[in-house]
Amino acid sequence: MAQELAALVQQTADRLAERQVGVVVAAVADDVVEIRGAGSTGAHHATVPGPGTLFEIGSVTKAFTALALARLASAGTVGLDEPLADLLPAGTAVPSRDGQQISLQHLATHTSGLPRLPKGMLLQALLRPSKPDPYAGCTADVLLAGLARTRLGATPGKRFRYSNLGAGLLGLALARRAGTEYETLITREICAPLGMTDTVVTVDDARSERSAQGHVRPGRPAAPWHLADLAGAGGLRSTATDLVAFVRAQLDGGPAGLAEAIRLSRAYEHRRNSFTWVHLGWMAHRLHPRQGGHLQIWHNGGTGGFSSFVGFDPESRLAVIALGNTRRPVDGPAFDLLRTLQTERAATAN
Repeated sequence: MAQELAALVQQTADRLAERQVGVVVAAVADDVVEIRGAGSTGAHHATVPGPGTLFEIGSVTKAFTALALARLASAGTVGLDEPLADLLPAGTAVPSRDGQQISLQHLATHTSGLPRLPKGMLLQALLRPSKPDPYAGCTADVLLAGLARTRLGATPGKRFRYSNLGAGLLGLALARRAGTEYETLITREICAPLGMTDTVVTVDDARSERSAQGHVRPGRPAAPWHLADLAGAGGLRSTATDLVAFVRAQLDGGPAGLAEAIRLSRAYEHRRNSFTWVHLGWMAHRLHPRQGGHLQIWHNGGTGGFSSFVGFDPESRLAVIALGNTRRPVDGPAFDLLRTLQTERAATAN
């Protein structure tokens, strides 16, 4: 099994490296883990990226933010149904619609009705699509002032509408309730219990030497992104090693306190249609029976110079991670690898 898994992972890494500068692919099958890199970090030494190379993981951060919500909810520090307004500074104007307030679980499932981007950012993005570090000015003051001028596109809880703003506000609100900063919250509630030492918002000098250089496209480096107080939407950097620990907890449950939070995060779901739904922080779908009917829970991410994917099947205890250092998505080959592993697992079981 290990040799076959290693070959499949390397094939996927090589396939992705044809359109990335560098990539790391990891797969988990029960207790077997394989991590393979291909291409180049694009840094000064241009080494092949490996298990300890740091990448911006973009919106995969949202799975961490939502798990922090579940962790604090399990501890009684917050309630999933608690209004966002209760966690923000007194006097903050939070939009509502049809008498329904935005709750924390609405933010974690993209059902808040909030727009995708903070107030004013859409026009900026249209006028300057190549602007480096577009979220750097998203401080708490700016976000909350913009929130007061924001109208909801749907009644909270009614409709899925993907929102970086909502996820960022969730991270900001949880950190305020916990009396700390977002990065410290994620370290304390998730990374420390799982032994994850390289999942951070701020990259220090030691980690910078292991960080991949992001690229808009091969040959064109991209500036790193800093999401300020919107970090909960996509501000984390991580490694394949750390993300393996993260998905193994999703498959196995993790330590006692975290296991309860993981169960809670997947117990709640918002149905989009018969085959797709949203958990707290995760997208999910079940493949058509002609494709095997397998369950896939996942999130992808992208920044100005990186792309990422984390997907898993708790029923088969399989997971796939892909990290690339260009903005071109890694989703397709990563999904293909996950489905291949699921198909082979089903064939073996039969």
